[in-house]
Amino acid sequence: MRTRTLLLLAVTCGLAILIAGTVQLLRLAGQETAPLLQVGGSGSAGDANVLVERFEEADGVAIVTVTLSGVDDADGLDGFTLVGPEATAQPNQRGADACTGFTVEPVTCTLTFGTADVQGGDRLLVFARAAETVRWKLV
Repeated sequence: MRTRTLLLLAVTCGLAILIAGTVQLLRLAGQETAPLLQVGGSGSAGDANVLVERFEEADGVAIVTVTLSGVDDADGLDGFTLVGPEATAQPNQRGADACTGFTVEPVTCTLTFGTADVQGGDRLLVFARAAETVRWKLV
């Protein structure tokens, strides 16, 4: 191949990389991240609404008081996860005021998480449903 041909190929490849990078940048610019909510904040994921009212943690147990509404779904609690540094916890429901699922009408109840494996002070409550995610900073 001649030098001129190699230079044209190099310029063409450079332009292709520049165009691909621009397209990817435009794709990323259109994505919005959901804001990080605080205790007292409400969020929706899919057809479910969640209001986090209070957070308490003691003796390896975290209790989150929530108001759930928007949909009838007994398995809706599967979308909750407590996230800490290098560990996560799923709700293990116990107690008289434990959540049993979502209902259309607002119901205030508690989510209980075992936190023995979740070290450190930072805690996030994550709720995922219908390809949407809502996050609350608890501590």
